[in-house]
Parts: sequence; structure tokens; C-alpha cells
Amino acid sequence: MSILSSTLSSNYSPQPRSTQEHHRDLYISVDSNAASHSRAHRRQFLLFQMASTMLSLASASASASSLSMHDTLKGKVKIGSNSLSTGFVKTKSFGRVSMSVAANVSRFEGITMAPPDPILGVSEAFRADTNDMKLNLGVGAYRTEELQPYVLDVVKKAENLMLQRGENKEYLPIEGLAAFNKATAELLFGADNPLLKEQRVATVQGLSGTGSLRLAAALIERYFPGAKVLISSPTWGNHKNIFNDARVPWSEYRYYDPKTVGLDFEGMIADIKDAPEGSFILLHGCAHNPTGIDPTPDQWEKIADVIQEKNHIPFFDVAYQGFASGSLDTDAASVRLFAARGMELFVAQSYSKNLGLYAERIGAMNVVCSSADAAVRVKSQLKRLARPMYSNPPIHGAKIVANVVGDPTLFKEWKAEMEMMAGRIKNVRQKLFDSLSAKDKSGKDWSFILKQIGMFSFTGLNKAQSENMTNKWHVYLTKDGRISLAGLSLAKCEYLADAIIDSFHNVS
Repeated sequence: MSILSSTLSSNYSPQPRSTQEHHRDLYISVDSNAASHSRAHRRQFLLFQMASTMLSLASASASASSLSMHDTLKGKVKIGSNSLSTGFVKTKSFGRVSMSVAANVSRFEGITMAPPDPILGVSEAFRADTNDMKLNLGVGAYRTEELQPYVLDVVKKAENLMLQRGENKEYLPIEGLAAFNKATAELLFGADNPLLKEQRVATVQGLSGTGSLRLAAALIERYFPGAKVLISSPTWGNHKNIFNDARVPWSEYRYYDPKTVGLDFEGMIADIKDAPEGSFILLHGCAHNPTGIDPTPDQWEKIADVIQEKNHIPFFDVAYQGFASGSLDTDAASVRLFAARGMELFVAQSYSKNLGLYAERIGAMNVVCSSADAAVRVKSQLKRLARPMYSNPPIHGAKIVANVVGDPTLFKEWKAEMEMMAGRIKNVRQKLFDSLSAKDKSGKDWSFILKQIGMFSFTGLNKAQSENMTNKWHVYLTKDGRISLAGLSLAKCEYLADAIIDSFHNVS
């Protein structure tokens, strides 16, 4: 912060030069040569001009605001280095009356306050609530039936193995841990997929799903200038931020139908057809966020048909493989369908949900290419983009994944734990539907809740109804009506049903 302080006089009386110099004892360090003195005087004059514009702020009388030179002088100005010390920088006295005006000027005055994050802000509000019945259904993180965070047993075992082996913390290569990259590509495409044998997949470790998406966005911006990304309406809140920051243009395709609380398939197909040829179509591989509404296998085939016809590039965001249905293969079916057609495509992966590695920021970016040569070149450019972003990815989460997938016993235990987590969410989904159906006497059909999949449910509540959920019932959710069933227990389903019914019927 720069602090400017000058004393200006309303009655200027000329004085001999020697007296003026005495009163200008500003503790200013200047060069001895004449040129430096000239520059110093010019700078003093400019500072005095700046201070004079602040006189309108001084309403006190001249005598009340009169300060002596040595009483107000707090610091020095070193003009030769353009640096200002803290405290008052200058005090200037003219004649009988002195006035001191301070102007606080920050280099960051032009930076405005950012709005709170629409998802993470929900948790902040929840923590401040003291009501015993409060529920946090905003953030997508798995909770036990007791609504406590859960660390998978298989993760603990993998970490113990790392400690026993005495593994180091050396830097990883830019592309990440080789064992992780091999494991994650095999989980996604299938270990026996010809793509992998032909080395047509460029895989680099990323900073979870968000970082992987951002890396791909940078690749699009650099090598596909002007290409547009189509994003579902609605979509995960961070998708738009990622492409905005990468300066990649985007538009939306229809996805959610509020009348049916289901998929607007015809609108989706029409918008993909109307997109400029060669666009990137961002698709949720499974468990669409925020709606929980996925296309059927037949609909996925038709989506692939249209994308191929328009020469678009599919771009999958796979954040819930194994966590949505409980099966790694079932949740990867959409990606494998497109890859089997020989299409070049992007796939971002995350292990936050299916292994509970939220804070480890472990994920990957995969680019399926038409040849091994193209894959080598694409990987080289992904590494080139990653280097100035974050240099190289973290090692801890990568080794956990590699250890779990690479050990047959641990891998089997992981699949069992995924089935358990997915099963608990399915049970909560069913109980919520049962409670809504039993309590709501209006005849409304709540079956859409059972047709959705994954940790989220799109309730169909609007912004005002969602606010009623929070203000009256202490249920915290995003303003679009999305709730995280992973943060709900069987014991709280009836309470949540009461809140939803009240908000839906009594708030317009």
C-alpha cells in the first residue's frame, strides 16, 4: 500500500531559498548530481499535485489541521530506487499554515470481491448452522450411515504397503507415475483393449478431474483455435469456469427436461447436429452431474452416430467409474462404445469418488488417437502444457491407485467396497422415494428419483424452493435443486421428504 502525505498551505508566502530548504527537510535520499536533483524535484512536484486533489476531504480548520514538519514525518522516500517506506511519505510546509492530507492507494484497487463458490459455499453455511436437524446435501463426498467421512479400508492397506517399502518422495516425471498411467488406462478401456496394445492412447496423470479437464482445455485452445465445446444444460458448475479460463468458447446443448425431470433426448440430438462441424462435445460418462440422468445404451448409440456424422470430437468426463453402478465395466461402457467405433476422443478421469481420494488430487487425461505416432506427439504436447502449469503431479495418490489395481487381492477388495458405497446410496434413494410417495397425498409421481443414478438427485425444486429448504428446514443444497444422496442417511430420509414436500407445494 502506498501512503501519500503532504502539507499544503492556503496562504503561500515566499521565503528565501535557504529557509525553504530548511523546511523541506524530507529525509529524502538523492543523488548528488544535478540531474538527479532535477528528477527528485519533478517527482516532489507531482506528489504535491496528487495531494492537492485530496484537499476537498479536509474540512477541519487550518489551525486545527496544522502540523509541524518533524511531528508528522514518519518515514523516508528513496527516490533513486522508486521505493516508499511505510508511514507518512512527505510533509510539505508553506507559510504560516500547514495541512496534512493522506491518500491510501493500493495497487489492487481494481480487483473486485469474487462471489462465493456456489458449491463450496454451501458447506460454509452449513458449518455455521447450529440446528441439530441440519443436513449438508451440497458437496459430492461420500458419507457413512452416521454421516461421517469414509476412508476406504483398501486405501489404508495400500498406504501401509508404501510405508513398509520405505518409498521416497522424489519428483515424478511430467506425465506422472508410469504404473498409475498404465493402470488407469486399463481400468477405463479394458486391459485387453486393442487401443492399448496398439499404443494409441496418450495418457498423462492429472490433478484429479478438474486439473485433467483444464489440461485438455489448454490443448484445445492451442491446437484447435476457434473450436467450440458444447456443454450439457445443466452441467457440473466448474465446467464453464475451466473453459472460460482457458479461453475456449463454449455453448450448451439441451439435456434436462423439467417437465419430466428426465432427459431431453430429442433436444440434445438436435443441438449436437446444429453445432459447427468439428466441435468438442462434453459428455458425462456416467452418473450425470447434477441431474443423475444418463442416456440408455440405445441412446448412447444414437449420440455416437450424430457425433460421427458431424465429425465432432467426443470429450468424456468420467468422475464416477465404479461408484455409480458399483461396476467398473458398466460405468465405462459409454466410453468403450465410442472408442470401439474408431473415434478419436478425450477422456478425463478422477479417483476422488471411487477411491475416496478427494484431497490427493489424483486423476488422468487420456487422448485416443488414430495412430501410435499421433499419440506420442499428443502426449508430448500435454507434457509441454503441464510443465508451466504445475511442473509434475503428486505421487501419493498415484501410488495408492497403482498399488490397489496392481495387487489382485487389493483390487478385489476395492471392487467390494465400491459395491458397498454404491449400494448404500441406492438404499437411500429407494427410502427417499418411499417416504415421498407415502407422505405426499397430492398424487405427484416421484419415480424420477429411482430412474436417476449415482450420488446426486435432481429434485426439480427451483431456486426459491431450494432456499426454503435451507431457511426453514436447515437442509443445505445447491440453488438448482441438486442434492447429494451420499450425504443422506436412512434415518434422515423422512425428514428430508417432509422438507421437499413442503417446499414443492407451498413455495411458488
